Amino acid sequence: MLKIRINDLIKTECGRAKFIELSSRSGLISRFRLLWFVVCATIRDLPLINPDYLDQSNS
Repeated sequence: MLKIRINDLIKTECGRAKFIELSSRSGLISRFRLLWFVVCATIRDLPLINPDYLDQSNS
């Protein structure tokens, strides 16, 4: 089965920080807000290049 990490969907540092903040909260409404955030952030970050996969070498 295809396993997707959240960092493959949310590519900005501020988005990843917000995801950590929202995922630490408990409660039903908090879970719905987290789901809504992931959907919106994924759509917004689709055209961006994932910074985790950029070549960091100086050669």
